[in-house]
Amino acid sequence: MTTHATHTTRTTDTTDTEARLRPRADADLPHRLARSAAADRGAHLRTEDVHHWLDGRREAHRFRVDRIPFAELDGWSFEEATGNLVHRSGRFFTVEGLRVSTSSGPFREWYQPIIKQPEVGILGIVVKEFDGVLHFLMQAKMEPGNRNLLQLSPTVQATRSNYTKAHKGADVRYIEYFTDRGRGRVLADSLQSEHGSWFYRKSNRNMIVEAVGEVPVHEDFCWLTLGQIGELLRQDNVINMDARTVLACAPLPDPDAAALHSDTELLSWFTAERSRHDVVAERVPLEGIPGWKRGESAIEHEDDRYFGVVGVAVQAGSREVARWTQPLFEPKGTGVTAFLTRRIGGVPHVLAHARVEAGFADTVELGPTVQYTPPNYGHLPPDQRPPFLDLVLGADRTRIRYEALHSEEGGRFLNAESRYLFVEADEEEAPLDAPPGYLWVTPHQLTGLLRHNHYVNVQARTLLSCLTSGAVRL
Repeated sequence: MTTHATHTTRTTDTTDTEARLRPRADADLPHRLARSAAADRGAHLRTEDVHHWLDGRREAHRFRVDRIPFAELDGWSFEEATGNLVHRSGRFFTVEGLRVSTSSGPFREWYQPIIKQPEVGILGIVVKEFDGVLHFLMQAKMEPGNRNLLQLSPTVQATRSNYTKAHKGADVRYIEYFTDRGRGRVLADSLQSEHGSWFYRKSNRNMIVEAVGEVPVHEDFCWLTLGQIGELLRQDNVINMDARTVLACAPLPDPDAAALHSDTELLSWFTAERSRHDVVAERVPLEGIPGWKRGESAIEHEDDRYFGVVGVAVQAGSREVARWTQPLFEPKGTGVTAFLTRRIGGVPHVLAHARVEAGFADTVELGPTVQYTPPNYGHLPPDQRPPFLDLVLGADRTRIRYEALHSEEGGRFLNAESRYLFVEADEEEAPLDAPPGYLWVTPHQLTGLLRHNHYVNVQARTLLSCLTSGAVRL
């Protein structure tokens, strides 16, 4: 019996041959961003005139924030069954209780209030070239929690409730550049966490989009180069948190392309850190959580530490809704957030900390070397104080490469500010063989991780924005 083999001839699909392949990465983008970071003069507004322009926006609108008791919150109430602070619409956010247990750290179990806001917001900056230099469209935005109210924010800073108009307010300007692919070319787009100590698994989409065609500029917006933004980042409370986290995602050239640890070693170490920490964060009713007390105007810790929950009434002529009330979290003291830095083999490195925060979606993210509010630890003996905190607090002025006061998220936190620093260290103070939970990495290794979700926390991203914008050079 003769058998015949069957041969199948593959016909070439014309779609395979006609498809236009593209480079996997835009090799020119980092250099375009570097040119913008080097440009300290813009095509529109001079850096020295930005404060005058902001003053003009303050005068053009009415802004006011008043503390009020919980009973005067319009649309907000404490649920009878749980004591959770909720809005009658079921939208926006809720303040709930959280029970946390962890396998490491000086505190192994605690309870606290937490903000639950499951919707993903958009933090986006529109960019466009003028005279061959990329400019960033920045907004003069009022946020009730900012001590000075008005700061420069991204082009769009909106929750889904905002841009779907759950509040029945005005349209969010420029949102179409981030929801309509035909309006621009995406330069950066990733999900990044917010403050893991105060938000429960909250993420925002961090985006940079290069506009196609003309962009009409509203009077509350201005074009600035990345270098101009860097100049303003050297000043206190000018660039808001949401702008800083987006700016950190801008990829710049890596002139060294070398590091103490390879990228694979970094990822392996980080994976091990995520694996070794056991964290259980369980949402519980806000009513009666241990260690906290609720009064007419605040929910506070019984030791008067950490933070409180308060109510405010807001007037803001430039916002989508002109008047509203809401709860805000108010920390007890000013934070200290710092990267220790060293040149290793001539290449700048920072000491990253694999930080556990109860609200993270994945237990651990990379944070700065130091990220603490010192009064919360003043009662602890020296051997229980956070590593490197006293080194940063006692640093000689000649070792401080950068220092500025920046507000945290002003839409949810009241007077939440941190002193951000880069501090030079030596081998005795911060050895290359770092303690458990710490690793020396280059800034470019961290910004590379920002192409992905939930690797680098929001405080570290603020410090990285100071590097990407040229506010500090290590």
